[in-house]
Amino acid sequence: MGEKPRHAGMPAGFPAVAGSLDAAPEALATAAEDFGHLISRRPLAVLRPGSAHDVAAAVRWAARHRMPLAARGQGHSVYGRAQVEGGLVVDMSSLGAVRAVEPDRVVVDAGATWQSVLDATLPHRLTPPVLTDYLGLSVGGTISAGGIGGMTFRRGFQSCNVIELEVVTGSGDLVTCSTMRHPELFDAVRAGLGQFGIITRAVLPLVPAPEQIRLHTLTYRDAPTMTADQRRLLTMDGIDYLEGAIRPHSSGWQHVIEVAVGLPGDGGVPAGLSDDRAQAESADMPYLDLFRRLSQLENQLRSTGAWRHPHPWLNSFLPDSTTDAVIVELLRTLDPLELGEYGRILVYPFLPAHARTPLLRLPEEDVAFLVNLVRFPKNNPSLANDLVEANRVVYDRVRAAGGRSYPVSAVALTQADWKDHFGPAWPAVLDAKDRFDPRHLLSPGQEMFPPR
Repeated sequence: MGEKPRHAGMPAGFPAVAGSLDAAPEALATAAEDFGHLISRRPLAVLRPGSAHDVAAAVRWAARHRMPLAARGQGHSVYGRAQVEGGLVVDMSSLGAVRAVEPDRVVVDAGATWQSVLDATLPHRLTPPVLTDYLGLSVGGTISAGGIGGMTFRRGFQSCNVIELEVVTGSGDLVTCSTMRHPELFDAVRAGLGQFGIITRAVLPLVPAPEQIRLHTLTYRDAPTMTADQRRLLTMDGIDYLEGAIRPHSSGWQHVIEVAVGLPGDGGVPAGLSDDRAQAESADMPYLDLFRRLSQLENQLRSTGAWRHPHPWLNSFLPDSTTDAVIVELLRTLDPLELGEYGRILVYPFLPAHARTPLLRLPEEDVAFLVNLVRFPKNNPSLANDLVEANRVVYDRVRAAGGRSYPVSAVALTQADWKDHFGPAWPAVLDAKDRFDPRHLLSPGQEMFPPR
């Protein structure tokens, strides 16, 4: 095929690839931004690989030239985590095929969205065990972060529900790994934030999918009453989906739990709860529609231009024992206007014991809560920067309360912060970095390791 076009600033000799190397201003501008619109780092080029071998060749080339490199899925990072200044961005969306659907598993390229996975599996009445609420995220991206959603309380994180991965290491080796083959790499790349390798393909388990579900929306007078019922629901049988949110309301805050059960079946609201039953709402819908709700919001935000506004989101995990106190303090100090018209505080429980992913750092209690500040503020860069600074205050409060960051947040982290985040796993992180990315070139946007 011959050598691909080069451009000023790129060393000569970029390998011939099945995909394309793009240095057009439009491509660089896109790769310099993400969903957060808070950080901008302009690469020298964008690779759209045509195969995993293209990714491996590009990584080997980058290693020879000591050029930093970052994989980009659907660009949904909120703080420049998949960006790289003066380096190479690998746009994984070009590797987006669903390869095979089998009775118990699906083989999928890492750049595929969860929407495309569901589109392929639901005709067989099958679904991945855990889905994120927004299906526009890439498979490789969420496995690299952890991947949480309304089924996590029963089935763990997406990174826990993986049979096998194909990975390009920071040395450019293309390796297939699992619990039985190269388990050290398997454990490093799941929730490894792209630090140790680039996932190029995944084999995921499948479980039966209900055709219809019934979604109950329950309203509460305050946060402690809401979380108390979430703890009850966590142990009940017959529930397929459990989330909760605190939303700005004309009276201040509205507290709701969403509970979904598969149909056919009883489908009723579980007994023994403390919600305001007069305000309870129930709706029957196809299984897929449960996860399409945020796509509808996306379409609305895109139509108004708000999708491109800053999104200073903060994601965290809190131990059960301190969750209520932290939430009450948040509600006391947080201005609802900071969240914006579509913003909310996500609050829902899960069992850390289900999270069989070594680098996914969670509170050390039997029950933990996801607490996320999902902000859609006005398009004001000064306000966005103020909210990022406010995130740091909340982040420190969460750590003091025994919590952990879900590190896909708009918070600047130093290497000391990362060391604290990983805690006793930090020596394993250091070892994996030296072993699988010896030049420290991968995912510089995390600012976890300086280059070598």
